[in-house]
Amino acid sequence: EGLKNCAERAGELAERIEAWRTDATEALVRWAEVHARSLTLNATPLSIAEIFRREVDESVRDDAHEDADQEGRTRAWILTSATLAVDGDFSHFKRLMGLEDAESASWGSPFDYPANGLLYVPRGLPEPNSTAHTDAVVDAALPVIRASGGRAFLLFTTLRAMRHAHARLQDAFESKDLPYPLLLQGQGSRTELLERFRRLGNAVLVASASFWEGVDVRGDALSVVVIDKLPFAPPDDPVLAARLAALKSAGRNAFTELQLPEAALLLKQGAGRLIRDERDRGALVICDPRLVTRPYGARLVAALPPMRRTRDLDVVEGFFGMDETERAGVVEL
Repeated sequence: EGLKNCAERAGELAERIEAWRTDATEALVRWAEVHARSLTLNATPLSIAEIFRREVDESVRDDAHEDADQEGRTRAWILTSATLAVDGDFSHFKRLMGLEDAESASWGSPFDYPANGLLYVPRGLPEPNSTAHTDAVVDAALPVIRASGGRAFLLFTTLRAMRHAHARLQDAFESKDLPYPLLLQGQGSRTELLERFRRLGNAVLVASASFWEGVDVRGDALSVVVIDKLPFAPPDDPVLAARLAALKSAGRNAFTELQLPEAALLLKQGAGRLIRDERDRGALVICDPRLVTRPYGARLVAALPPMRRTRDLDVVEGFFGMDETERAGVVEL
């Protein structure tokens, strides 16, 4: 009986592997992940545009048929987001979803970003691929953390950089006798860490991609968000690599059509952790010199909230000591 069950399972597995290998119903990206004691076979559509558009069209047709006897009644899909537009433009999202002909509109935020927010790009940082970059990020963040009295998120694009930064911050806090509780992603669930962060009131949280979106800390508990690098997806990601290759083979610019707008959306989501209501204020610190040294940096800045901008630490330190009238006088650079 046991051998029979094993044979049946083996047959089912063989069928699933064959389906994974040969399925031609959609243009799929296939890849394998090898673990210590297992193997995972993955498949995902090269593009979901046609699939999603088909679902939308079918649902609208079904609704129209059901409501044919109700004159004047129509159905529509309504998608809302605070971060899916790049500089007020939804073209990238609409293209990804197959909704190029959809109507769209964008409205400005009610938050007073020029008065309550400051974008700081530190001077003298090494290129993000330098082995010294993470140390330089921590060194640049320390005086900002002092100025704000803790109350900071430090967000990293890799787990390795996150752990290294946490260790360096821990040493710095001990050697300089800085009184800020230091939290690290993984020391508890995200909910538990956020609860501790809010309760402590002057904590510093070191985290990675899981804290870039869907996190809401309002009020004085969070006044600084530090981002180590522009969030370009790693080129060795199999899905991204396949999509880049498809764009290039079609003679299109994969960087400007896919990588750059995706990075702009992620950067906007990371920056969105900072100011969550009309009374919030704080500084966004981006420790990637490419934001000011590369031509595409202007497009990324345009995707961010319209904060004042500076590259000078003394402006940041002054920002945290200013009242509302004085903050309005910060020079935009």
